[in-house]
Amino acid sequence: MRRLVALLLVSMLSLSVSAAGQSGEDQELSREEIRESGLEFVWPDPEASPFDSRHDIWIAVLFEEDSNITSIEVITQVCINTGVCFPPETDEMHLKETPTENLADDMKIFESWADVDRTAAYINWKFVLHHEDGSSIDVPEQGFGWKHWSNCWWDNGTWGGTDTHCQEEEGGLPGFAAPAAAAAIAMAALMARRD
Repeated sequence: MRRLVALLLVSMLSLSVSAAGQSGEDQELSREEIRESGLEFVWPDPEASPFDSRHDIWIAVLFEEDSNITSIEVITQVCINTGVCFPPETDEMHLKETPTENLADDMKIFESWADVDRTAAYINWKFVLHHEDGSSIDVPEQGFGWKHWSNCWWDNGTWGGTDTHCQEEEGGLPGFAAPAAAAAIAMAALMARRD
Protein backbone atom coordinates (compact mmCIF):
# COMPACT_ATOMS: atom_id res chain seq x y z
CA MET A 1 0.00 0.00 0.00
CA ARG A 2 2.82 2.38 0.87
CA ARG A 3 4.44 1.76 -2.48
CA LEU A 4 1.21 2.74 -4.17
CA VAL A 5 1.05 5.95 -2.10
CA ALA A 6 4.69 6.71 -2.94
CA LEU A 7 4.08 6.10 -6.63
CA LEU A 8 1.01 8.36 -6.57
CA LEU A 9 3.01 11.10 -4.82
CA VAL A 10 5.75 11.04 -7.46
CA SER A 11 3.15 10.93 -10.26
CA MET A 12 1.27 13.94 -8.88
CA LEU A 13 4.48 15.96 -8.63
CA SER A 14 5.40 15.03 -12.18
CA LEU A 15 2.00 16.17 -13.43
CA SER A 16 2.25 19.50 -11.60
CA VAL A 17 5.66 20.20 -13.11
CA SER A 18 4.48 19.43 -16.64
CA ALA A 19 1.40 21.61 -16.94
CA ALA A 20 -1.28 20.58 -19.39
CA GLY A 21 -1.75 22.39 -22.67
CA GLN A 22 0.38 23.38 -25.61
CA SER A 23 3.67 24.92 -24.56
CA GLY A 24 4.21 28.45 -25.79
CA GLU A 25 0.88 28.61 -27.64
CA ASP A 26 -1.05 31.82 -26.86
CA GLN A 27 -4.82 31.71 -26.63
CA GLU A 28 -7.47 34.41 -26.87
CA LEU A 29 -11.15 34.81 -27.60
CA SER A 30 -11.99 35.40 -31.23
CA ARG A 31 -12.73 38.95 -32.44
CA GLU A 32 -16.39 37.95 -32.79
CA GLU A 33 -16.57 36.72 -29.16
CA ILE A 34 -14.89 39.91 -27.94
CA ARG A 35 -17.37 42.11 -29.84
CA GLU A 36 -20.37 40.04 -28.72
CA SER A 37 -19.40 40.79 -25.11
CA GLY A 38 -19.57 44.56 -25.78
CA LEU A 39 -15.83 45.14 -26.14
CA GLU A 40 -14.00 46.26 -29.27
CA PHE A 41 -10.40 45.23 -28.62
CA VAL A 42 -8.21 43.75 -25.87
CA TRP A 43 -4.49 44.39 -25.22
CA PRO A 44 -2.03 42.85 -25.08
CA ASP A 45 -2.74 41.01 -28.27
CA PRO A 46 -1.11 37.62 -27.63
CA GLU A 47 -0.34 37.31 -31.34
CA ALA A 48 1.76 40.50 -31.28
CA SER A 49 4.66 39.42 -29.07
CA PRO A 50 5.47 37.58 -25.84
CA PHE A 51 5.67 39.60 -22.63
CA ASP A 52 8.84 40.07 -20.60
CA SER A 53 8.30 38.45 -17.20
CA ARG A 54 10.70 40.96 -15.62
CA HIS A 55 8.08 43.72 -16.05
CA ASP A 56 4.41 44.20 -15.19
CA ILE A 57 1.90 43.64 -17.99
CA TRP A 58 -0.44 46.33 -19.26
CA ILE A 59 -3.93 44.94 -19.86
CA ALA A 60 -6.52 47.19 -21.49
CA VAL A 61 -9.91 47.01 -23.16
CA LEU A 62 -11.40 49.31 -25.77
CA PHE A 63 -15.15 49.85 -26.03
CA GLU A 64 -17.66 52.37 -27.33
CA GLU A 65 -18.42 55.32 -25.05
CA ASP A 66 -22.19 54.89 -25.39
CA SER A 67 -21.92 51.31 -24.10
CA ASN A 68 -23.74 50.60 -20.84
CA ILE A 69 -20.51 49.27 -19.27
CA THR A 70 -19.80 51.26 -16.08
CA SER A 71 -16.74 49.43 -14.75
CA ILE A 72 -14.53 46.45 -15.53
CA GLU A 73 -12.54 44.07 -13.37
CA VAL A 74 -9.72 41.93 -14.69
CA ILE A 75 -9.00 38.54 -13.13
CA THR A 76 -5.42 37.40 -13.71
CA GLN A 77 -3.59 34.21 -12.87
CA VAL A 78 0.19 33.90 -13.20
CA CYS A 79 1.71 30.46 -13.78
CA ILE A 80 5.45 30.12 -13.16
CA ASN A 81 8.10 27.91 -14.73
CA THR A 82 7.78 25.20 -12.06
CA GLY A 83 4.25 24.42 -13.26
CA VAL A 84 2.60 26.10 -10.28
CA CYS A 85 -0.19 28.63 -10.86
CA PHE A 86 -0.81 31.32 -8.26
CA PRO A 87 -4.40 31.92 -7.09
CA PRO A 88 -6.33 34.29 -9.39
CA GLU A 89 -6.26 37.99 -8.46
CA THR A 90 -9.03 40.48 -9.21
CA ASP A 91 -8.23 44.14 -9.93
CA GLU A 92 -10.47 47.07 -10.80
CA MET A 93 -9.57 48.55 -14.18
CA HIS A 94 -9.30 52.34 -14.47
CA LEU A 95 -10.47 54.65 -17.23
CA LYS A 96 -7.47 55.89 -19.21
CA GLU A 97 -7.56 59.68 -18.83
CA THR A 98 -4.88 60.71 -21.30
CA PRO A 99 -6.01 60.90 -24.93
CA THR A 100 -4.76 58.09 -27.12
CA GLU A 101 -3.54 58.92 -30.60
CA ASN A 102 -5.69 57.48 -33.39
CA LEU A 103 -8.52 56.65 -30.97
CA ALA A 104 -11.98 57.69 -32.14
CA ASP A 105 -13.79 60.23 -29.96
CA ASP A 106 -16.58 57.77 -29.17
CA MET A 107 -14.23 55.12 -27.69
CA LYS A 108 -13.00 54.52 -24.12
CA ILE A 109 -10.11 52.53 -22.74
CA PHE A 110 -10.03 50.86 -19.33
CA GLU A 111 -6.59 49.72 -18.20
CA SER A 112 -4.80 47.85 -15.44
CA TRP A 113 -1.29 46.60 -14.71
CA ALA A 114 -0.77 42.93 -13.80
CA ASP A 115 2.10 42.18 -11.45
CA VAL A 116 3.92 39.10 -12.74
CA ASP A 117 6.59 36.89 -11.21
CA ARG A 118 10.08 36.99 -12.73
CA THR A 119 9.77 33.26 -13.39
CA ALA A 120 6.35 33.54 -15.07
CA ALA A 121 5.80 31.07 -17.89
CA TYR A 122 2.42 32.55 -18.82
CA ILE A 123 -0.49 34.62 -17.56
CA ASN A 124 -4.20 33.86 -17.88
CA TRP A 125 -6.87 36.54 -17.70
CA LYS A 126 -10.56 37.28 -18.11
CA PHE A 127 -12.88 40.23 -17.47
CA VAL A 128 -15.97 40.98 -15.42
CA LEU A 129 -18.05 43.71 -17.08
CA HIS A 130 -20.40 45.72 -14.84
CA HIS A 131 -23.41 47.43 -16.46
CA GLU A 132 -25.61 50.44 -15.65
CA ASP A 133 -28.54 48.21 -14.62
CA GLY A 134 -26.39 46.54 -11.91
CA SER A 135 -25.85 43.32 -13.83
CA SER A 136 -22.45 41.88 -14.63
CA ILE A 137 -21.08 39.28 -17.02
CA ASP A 138 -17.87 37.29 -17.12
CA VAL A 139 -15.91 37.35 -20.37
CA PRO A 140 -15.69 34.48 -21.02
CA GLU A 141 -18.40 32.85 -18.90
CA GLN A 142 -16.19 29.88 -17.98
CA GLY A 143 -12.43 29.68 -17.48
CA PHE A 144 -9.96 32.22 -18.81
CA GLY A 145 -10.28 33.78 -22.25
CA TRP A 146 -6.63 34.72 -22.67
CA LYS A 147 -3.34 32.90 -22.12
CA HIS A 148 -0.20 34.85 -22.95
CA TRP A 149 3.23 33.20 -22.75
CA SER A 150 6.33 35.06 -21.59
CA ASN A 151 9.50 35.56 -23.61
CA CYS A 152 11.28 32.97 -21.40
CA TRP A 153 9.48 29.87 -20.15
CA TRP A 154 9.88 26.23 -19.13
CA ASP A 155 7.07 23.76 -19.78
CA ASN A 156 6.79 20.02 -20.40
CA GLY A 157 10.56 19.57 -20.27
CA THR A 158 11.30 22.32 -22.77
CA TRP A 159 12.70 25.84 -22.57
CA GLY A 160 11.03 28.30 -24.89
CA GLY A 161 10.57 31.96 -25.73
CA THR A 162 12.71 34.60 -27.38
CA ASP A 163 14.95 35.22 -24.33
CA THR A 164 17.05 33.12 -21.95
CA HIS A 165 16.93 35.22 -18.75
CA CYS A 166 14.85 32.60 -16.87
CA GLN A 167 17.11 29.64 -17.61
CA GLU A 168 19.15 28.63 -14.57
CA GLU A 169 20.95 25.68 -16.07
CA GLU A 170 20.70 24.31 -19.56
CA GLY A 171 18.58 21.19 -19.46
CA GLY A 172 17.77 21.38 -15.74
CA LEU A 173 14.46 21.90 -14.01
CA PRO A 174 13.79 25.53 -13.08
CA GLY A 175 13.40 27.01 -9.61
CA PHE A 176 12.39 24.63 -6.86
CA ALA A 177 11.11 21.91 -9.21
CA ALA A 178 14.36 19.92 -9.12
CA PRO A 179 14.69 19.96 -5.29
CA ALA A 180 10.97 19.15 -4.97
CA ALA A 181 11.30 16.24 -7.39
CA ALA A 182 14.37 14.96 -5.53
CA ALA A 183 12.51 15.24 -2.21
CA ALA A 184 9.53 13.32 -3.61
CA ILE A 185 11.77 10.55 -4.94
CA ALA A 186 13.59 10.34 -1.59
CA MET A 187 10.25 10.19 0.24
CA ALA A 188 9.04 7.44 -2.09
CA ALA A 189 12.24 5.46 -1.52
CA LEU A 190 11.93 5.86 2.26
CA MET A 191 8.30 4.75 2.22
CA ALA A 192 9.16 1.76 0.02
CA ARG A 193 11.96 0.70 2.42
CA ARG A 194 9.50 0.67 5.34
CA ASP A 195 7.56 -2.08 3.58
